[in-house]
Amino acid sequence: MNPVEKGYKKVNGIQLYYEIYGSGKPLVLIHGGGSSILYDFKEVIARLGDKFQLIGIDLQNHGRSEHRDIPETFEQDADDVAGLLAELNIGKASFWGFSNGGSTVMQIGHRHPGIVEKLVVASAFYKRSGMIDGFFEGMQEATFESMPEPFKINFLNLNPDFSKLENLFEKDCKRMQTFKDWDDEVLTSIQSPTLFISGDQDVMKPEHAAAMWRLVKGSRLMILPATHGVYMMPDFDGSIDVNLIDFTVREVEKFINH
Repeated sequence: MNPVEKGYKKVNGIQLYYEIYGSGKPLVLIHGGGSSILYDFKEVIARLGDKFQLIGIDLQNHGRSEHRDIPETFEQDADDVAGLLAELNIGKASFWGFSNGGSTVMQIGHRHPGIVEKLVVASAFYKRSGMIDGFFEGMQEATFESMPEPFKINFLNLNPDFSKLENLFEKDCKRMQTFKDWDDEVLTSIQSPTLFISGDQDVMKPEHAAAMWRLVKGSRLMILPATHGVYMMPDFDGSIDVNLIDFTVREVEKFINH
């Protein structure tokens, strides 16, 4: 599927890249750490491109967007997304964020409630204890060599500048290494209908997804038999569970339309 529009908007001092697919109700797609629009959402766009106006955004330091010399934060990403939508004259939208993108869309719900119809928070976390045991210890020891090869290839295809790839890795790592637990108030303040999705073998514990679900009034929870993200995209090895992705996308579509 080809975008109906793509390009850059100047937001908070940098050029942010976006792509728009289809037409209808706006649904904003926010990728995870180290990733980009199509890396995370290609399968989703293929299934929903004729049902919504899908707006994919490459966050700071990611994909085709420009880089910053300041630390990455979920709050900054949330403000960038809100700023980009204002530039596109989109007053209100639903948001689907995966992994770090899920944390970003929770911050959008908290910081920019006026622009939110509904939130889909997929495989995200808000407290360190929510991640599987050993996750943060592993992050402390992360080296550029340990960055998944598909991420490196994807980035260099979009932005063939090795120093930028190193910057992305360093900023993403630092954000995880220095992550401070959020106050529950970030979640209890979310007013919009929210769907939490997680895999039963995800990098965050299913109990953590349930804890977030309990904090957001009236929210829904879907735990799938899956590892990190394979319910919406291919696995790192290229294998793909088409039936599971079909199921996830159908449930999200139902949630957003009702």
